[in-house]
Amino acid sequence: MNIALFGYGRMGKMIEQIAINRNHTIVAKIDADTKEIDFSNIDVAIDFSLPDAAFSNIEKCINNNTPIISGTTGWLNRYDEAVTLCKQKQGAFIYASNFSLGVNIFFELNSYLAKMMKSLEQYNVTMEEIHHTKKLDAPSGTAITLAEGVLEHSKHKGWQLNNADENHIPIVAKRIPEVPGTHTVSYNSKVDSIDITHTAHNREGFALGAVIAAEWIVGKTGVFSMKDVLELN
Repeated sequence: MNIALFGYGRMGKMIEQIAINRNHTIVAKIDADTKEIDFSNIDVAIDFSLPDAAFSNIEKCINNNTPIISGTTGWLNRYDEAVTLCKQKQGAFIYASNFSLGVNIFFELNSYLAKMMKSLEQYNVTMEEIHHTKKLDAPSGTAITLAEGVLEHSKHKGWQLNNADENHIPIVAKRIPEVPGTHTVSYNSKVDSIDITHTAHNREGFALGAVIAAEWIVGKTGVFSMKDVLELN
């Protein structure tokens, strides 16, 4: 499989190594200085670029009939545009706030726990995410996905970063050097607490999941998620 990488930072380099180990070929490494892209030799693209470049990268791929996997966060105000374009052009597109296989199982666990806690109003839900200091957006896309999973089963109106009122789920974002990503969802009452946590030990899980998603999407048409890739629906 011929893969193009949009963004060649730490994640891009790790994806490259995993892809090569799985017998794929990296045929393009695209960054902000890239003027022209030859899509004729690209089977699938993987985007781990910057928030202000993500939509443009997705748009280019869909317009050139190239399936694209996007793991860039911080651009979701244009997600609906990407979905509309993908459907119009009969393209193939997956966005995930986190491609780690373990995190996507964690998403399912979070939703299941939220469903069980729905009627227990004595518990207050809070969230915490910890990442490395180079992460640009806060809260993380993963934390937002977790919050959305809880909101489906709660009376909260939404989430707020750090200081939240009683109608919103508080998400505390911390930035500590060399932390790949830790996410905790907590339910606290006067008598006890329930916590679920996912801790990434390195970034390899994110990169592996993105490559697996790229392998899965080739030959398909539509807008998908990691639930589809992992058959969690």
